[in-house]
Amino acid sequence: MIELYTASTPNGHKISVLLEELGIDYQIKPVNLLKGEQKTDSFLNLNPNGRIPVIIDKSNNDLVIFESGAIMLYLAEKTGKLISREPVKRQETIQWLMFNVSGIGPMMGQCNVFYRYFPEKIPAAIDRYQHEADRLFSVLDSRLSQVEYLAHDLSIADIANWCWVRTASWSGIDYKKYEHLNRWVNNLYQRPAFKKGIKIPEPVDSDDIAETGKKIITK
Repeated sequence: MIELYTASTPNGHKISVLLEELGIDYQIKPVNLLKGEQKTDSFLNLNPNGRIPVIIDKSNNDLVIFESGAIMLYLAEKTGKLISREPVKRQETIQWLMFNVSGIGPMMGQCNVFYRYFPEKIPAAIDRYQHEADRLFSVLDSRLSQVEYLAHDLSIADIANWCWVRTASWSGIDYKKYEHLNRWVNNLYQRPAFKKGIKIPEPVDSDDIAETGKKIITK
């Protein structure tokens, strides 16, 4: 059994989609970001960085893991699924996962800050992060013009990147202009695990998302 501490964000959805795709039993532990539950002592004991997601693997001596990329690697390796055992494909999976955690996620996150949440609109900052996120979309599109999935077969790399790319409109950017990226996003939307995972813990309306973002950046 996995305990999943999460919220309705792209990084949180990475893990709920993955758990659904793997078919692992898990218990949802919602973390209310608006109320600052991620900054409480009990949560900081799990993740000193005060961020979701976090898992506790009850079947492995209550092992605690934070950081979405680390969690994804752990679960894929634990089950032997969604990461190839073949060395080249395995490395491709890891590099496109790192592309997400070092590029797509942070750049789109900064888009959200300056485009949606920051009290002062700073055009140079908005343009900077939107252009960089869009450039990264073009990299994904180029890759997906050659392969169906980022590492040839469906993998944790697809889940990680998809959970962010699908939210592009919230960052004020558009993935649909990229033919191959758009095809990939739409195809993954058809998978039951992806549909279910993005509704966990529960959908948050846009006003709550905006308010949460504003509260977080002012702390």
